[in-house]
Amino acid sequence: MNLSVVIPTLNAASRLPATLAALADADEIVIADSGSNDGTVTLAAACGARVVAAPSGRGPQLIAGARAACNAWLLFLHADTVLEPGWRNEVDRFMALPEHAKVAATFRFALDDDSPFARQLEAVVARRSRWFGLAYGDQGLLIHRDFYAGLGGFRPWPLMEDVDFVRRIGRGRLLVFRTAARTSAERWRRDGWRRRSARNLGCLALYFAGVPPHIIQRLYG
Repeated sequence: MNLSVVIPTLNAASRLPATLAALADADEIVIADSGSNDGTVTLAAACGARVVAAPSGRGPQLIAGARAACNAWLLFLHADTVLEPGWRNEVDRFMALPEHAKVAATFRFALDDDSPFARQLEAVVARRSRWFGLAYGDQGLLIHRDFYAGLGGFRPWPLMEDVDFVRRIGRGRLLVFRTAARTSAERWRRDGWRRRSARNLGCLALYFAGVPPHIIQRLYG
C-alpha cells in the first residue's frame, strides 16, 4: 500500500529531525511549509522529503500538502510528533482491509514528558477520543484520499481544522491505533500544564459555541 505523510511546518527545524527519522518506512513525505526561516526547508529536503510552499495557517498547509501528495493513503502528522516503532505494520494492516477505505484512524496520544501531569492528560485524551471521537491533529490522522475528498477535506482555517474534520468523519468511523504518536510537551511546560489545558478547552468551547476560528485565534494567540 502506498502512503504519503503530510506534515505542515513553520520554523520546525529543532523538532523535525526526530519526526522524519521515525518515518523511514513512509513511501512519501510531503512538507507543507509556510515560510520557515530557520532551515526547516533545507533540513527536510536533505532528509528526502518533498517540500511545497503553502499559505500560512495549519488548515491551508494541510490542504496544500494533500494536493501535492501522490499516494492513495494520506497520513497527516504534526512536525513535533514522533510515531513509535512498528507504526507502519499497524498502518499496513489497517489499509489492507477494503472496508477501511471509508474509515479513518488516529494514533494513541502520548507526551515526551515523565511528569504525572503528562500521564493525566494522556488519560483524558484517551477518553475523549474513545467516547466522543474527538482526536486532535497531534494524534495524526490516516485516511484514504477518496474518503478525504468525499468529506470535503480540511477547511482553510488557522486552527480547529482538526476538530472540524474529525467531526465530519464521525465517531463511528474513527479508529484509534495502539501505536502511540508521541508529541512534544514543550507547550505545556512553557505555559503551565493547567493553563495550557484550560486554553485548549476554551478554544474547543468557543468552537462548539459557533465562534469563527479566526476570532478564536485572535483571542488565544
